[in-house]
Amino acid sequence: MKKIFKYACFGLIGCMTLTSCLESSLETSPTDSMSGTGLLANSNAALVPLNGVYRSMYATWSPQGNEHQSFGISSYVMMAEVMGDDFIQAAQGSGWFWYDCLYMVKDRYTSTAWRSYDVWNAYYTWISNANYILNAEETMEGDAADVNYVIGQAYAIRAYSYFMLAQTFARTYKGHESEPCCPIYTEPTVAGTQGKPRATVQEVYDQILADIDKAVELLDGTTRQHVSHIDYSVAQGIRARIGLVMEDWTMAKEAAKEAIAASGCEVLPVEDFLGLNSTAAANVMWGAAINSDQSGMYASFFSHMDQDGTGYANGGAYKEINKVLYNGMAQNDTRRQYWWDPTDSRNEDLGYMQTKFRFADTQTWTGDYIWMRVEEMYLTAAEAECRLSEEAAAKEDLSAVMSQRVEGYTCTKTGTALGKLTSDVTGSLLEEIITQRRIELWGEFGRIYDIRRLKQGFVRTSEMGWPLNAQLTNRPSDNPESYMWVLTIPQTEFDGNASMNPATDQNPIGDTK
Repeated sequence: MKKIFKYACFGLIGCMTLTSCLESSLETSPTDSMSGTGLLANSNAALVPLNGVYRSMYATWSPQGNEHQSFGISSYVMMAEVMGDDFIQAAQGSGWFWYDCLYMVKDRYTSTAWRSYDVWNAYYTWISNANYILNAEETMEGDAADVNYVIGQAYAIRAYSYFMLAQTFARTYKGHESEPCCPIYTEPTVAGTQGKPRATVQEVYDQILADIDKAVELLDGTTRQHVSHIDYSVAQGIRARIGLVMEDWTMAKEAAKEAIAASGCEVLPVEDFLGLNSTAAANVMWGAAINSDQSGMYASFFSHMDQDGTGYANGGAYKEINKVLYNGMAQNDTRRQYWWDPTDSRNEDLGYMQTKFRFADTQTWTGDYIWMRVEEMYLTAAEAECRLSEEAAAKEDLSAVMSQRVEGYTCTKTGTALGKLTSDVTGSLLEEIITQRRIELWGEFGRIYDIRRLKQGFVRTSEMGWPLNAQLTNRPSDNPESYMWVLTIPQTEFDGNASMNPATDQNPIGDTK
């Protein structure tokens, strides 16, 4: 029995060590060929490598020394959360995510046990897998709908991966279109393949748009086989996220609306999805349903989140909410009751302890990872509509969520003014939508991604509940043009890619260019 991932992923230039790290955690198959008569000759057989890709999206794979903060998509969400203003890590604990929180990872780009290597290699591995599947399209046999289901997902995975690479290794899209981003590969790669230079931000987003549009086209009319798969509605949800970053408000609105309609999901009262640990909840569009034999144990999202469960969170590295954000919530907002606890004695004058994320079963270290909820799509549509001066529609979509959070919720605000800093208050409708987004998606989206696209700066203060050693004193977090949150490219890429020069192609190691 050979590891299926050996054939589904050979890695990219400079990323060859990743494949062997992933092989041990992915499913096995007796197939031994990527040719038209082997692994992908049949569209149903092609689901095997696809399932391997999705398994790696919640598996721990990183080299020793980093694996406990590397568990796929959810680990990169947590990375992006602790880099912002609302998601407080109370202490260093065992060190996991602490250096992301302090912006002290960029100079570790020569190590394979730090964040640069981790993120770059994960997304490029998923791209490599997608490219192998797409390359086999013409040889696939089976019903057209089945082929579309496989190929559509491959396009979506590639679009999603490039989108996240662009948000991590370059400044935000708008205003930085001509700046360097990352290499683009659309064909299978093997050891010895000639590496490519960094493409511009615009070129990468052109590829992202082409891929996600193709995914939407192919997945339309197909039937999803598992919640971890990207179906038509999720592809539209990813497209809506892309629209927000590109400030294409019409695309964001239309994609979000289509995602809502196609998903069949509904906004739920908070008490109907406590713990955010079940993909079976009626508001979940996309996530990983994790069995006990697939649990990462300590190397898992809930290990770092559930302070009353088994794991790192009960060792002092508590995850807490910005108190200013919390105290701005309506008194009858049900999220106050169920998601955070201001009375927890462990708060110690810092933020307020989170109770939003819980293990489903602490004995087996299990809990599903949720990567997209329908509530996000309503808030995305509301923001886009507000930007388009469609305020009545914006308030309707905002209320679709808020009516399930605050009894009798109404909003009379108007306008699109945002403060220079995330903590500045303007009283606009757009600010209200963004604030509710901050609260609703706390811990599950990646706050720094929103801060970047909104071109706001932020500060951390004791009033918010931030510990003194995490307040980024004398760091330019208040400057939206800062390179603080643009990650460095791993040295392994320069070592294996002759088309990239570390002297000219490396991102700034410091906070400014």
